[in-house]
Amino acid sequence: MDNLEKYHRGLLYLIHLIISADGVIDEDELYALESIQKHENASDSIYDEFMDDVENLSEREIYEKGIDLISECTVAHQTRAFAWLIKLSESDGEVHPKEVRFLLYSVKKAGVNFDDVVEIAKTLPSLEN
Repeated sequence: MDNLEKYHRGLLYLIHLIISADGVIDEDELYALESIQKHENASDSIYDEFMDDVENLSEREIYEKGIDLISECTVAHQTRAFAWLIKLSESDGEVHPKEVRFLLYSVKKAGVNFDDVVEIAKTLPSLEN
């Protein structure tokens, strides 16, 4: 698996955790997930495999898979992944406390500079449907 594929797969797993943080995945969140997939040029096969995989994994397993994949990426890809997660958490107009804890913990665990993540997030397109 090359670095770009690790980035795409890791990003999708982490996105899933953000959109399911409140216990419900709505249409707008699925739209945002697919929008990020398209913006990042993640292949449909990666997306399809991811969708099949998350159905059989616990939240903890999804997190570990996502973090493990992202931690193998370049710092630029790590920073961009977390920037997408910030955009995603803001897209429904309400940031859930579990999303905030998840983001802060994950950024710290990955060793990425949070200020850099915020700056990249400002450059990404809106995810509102």
